[in-house]
Amino acid sequence: MHYVIIGNSTAAIGCVEGIRQADSRGRVTLITDEPWHTYSRPLISYLLQGKVDEERMKYRPDDFYRQNGCTVMLGRVAEAIDPAAKKVRLKGGQTVSYDKLLVATGSRPFTPPMEGLDSVPAKFSFMSLADAQALAAALAPGDKRVFIVGAGLIGLKCAEGLSGRVKSLTVVDLAPRILPSILDEEGSAMVREHIAAQGVDFHLGQSVARFEGNKATLTGGAEVEFDLLVLAVGVRPNTELVREAGGQAGRGVIVSARGETSLPDVYSAGDCVESWDITTGESRVLAVLPNAYRQGECAGLNMAGADKEITDAFPLNAIGFFGLHMVTAGSYAGEEYTRRGGGNYKRLVYENDRLKGFILIGSIERAGIYTALIRKQTPLSSIDFELIKEKPQLMAFSRQERARQLGGRV
Repeated sequence: MHYVIIGNSTAAIGCVEGIRQADSRGRVTLITDEPWHTYSRPLISYLLQGKVDEERMKYRPDDFYRQNGCTVMLGRVAEAIDPAAKKVRLKGGQTVSYDKLLVATGSRPFTPPMEGLDSVPAKFSFMSLADAQALAAALAPGDKRVFIVGAGLIGLKCAEGLSGRVKSLTVVDLAPRILPSILDEEGSAMVREHIAAQGVDFHLGQSVARFEGNKATLTGGAEVEFDLLVLAVGVRPNTELVREAGGQAGRGVIVSARGETSLPDVYSAGDCVESWDITTGESRVLAVLPNAYRQGECAGLNMAGADKEITDAFPLNAIGFFGLHMVTAGSYAGEEYTRRGGGNYKRLVYENDRLKGFILIGSIERAGIYTALIRKQTPLSSIDFELIKEKPQLMAFSRQERARQLGGRV
């Protein structure tokens, strides 16, 4: 059996490890357009800060490919899939045959049209190691004024990575608050205040009307002069390989709970696919690392003949900015319990006897208990939810559930 994986990040590595749980002998080939050993993308901001180096960014040890019997084709671009011939065509004309194929192509930066953008001499994205390297090189030799378009996760992690290394940091976003995809208004205001105290200047609820070289005029009339521009407006899933081969794709590649696309023997996982969100009852892109790994592992197991499904996916983010940590999960429509004070914020959202989502900022201890309640769809009437609201702990669960979670010991 020859397994071919297009990609080399979280979902791809999960796939390798899933395959090897069920098949220790089949050939595995990874095709990646990047030239590096697998690395952890969330660490690129820490690379800018000097908290990690490229060696410590590696997602798996140096001998990972050898230990798992993998052939790695670095710096090679997959251009097309021929599902009838079961071949992947690479840039340059080479083809690679497969028995089972995983497409784990992730996502790419999306930049909407902006007047005068071509006139900006130094502009960057912030999604890959190459992006971080290019930005780091541009910081030398002197103080630079940096302008970031986008106040989501990518833009703010970039701001954190650059803090202390630049003269000024300015962030603009069309949304009226930062991190609108994962925080409510109160949580967003709390985090914004913390980040602003580190010297980051925000212009929210507006966008760039036009660029003129190293000057941006905002829709609110303000002018921002800068030396370096970072575009962190959003991302688009890389669905083209599957779509152009005749596979089903919406915003992301459409896959089954087993990770199968509509093409025979072709699977997909990670930030390029749509998943069923159990907290909203909708199929949508859940571009977070834990989901990417689980999807890749699930697909790998099934490619190697196992029978595995993922039916409990939902958004989950654990992140921090300038020492302020947060965990967010699920969706936020329903009844709620809110607690604030002492630099902490907690919001639990529940409906129909199930926890649907939560936001924890500051104190994030035992967030895993809330996460487990969502993933397992635990009836809140079966636990002491009043205790869980205040102090998440195993004593809130039944004796039988405690025994199960503790491996038979109560």
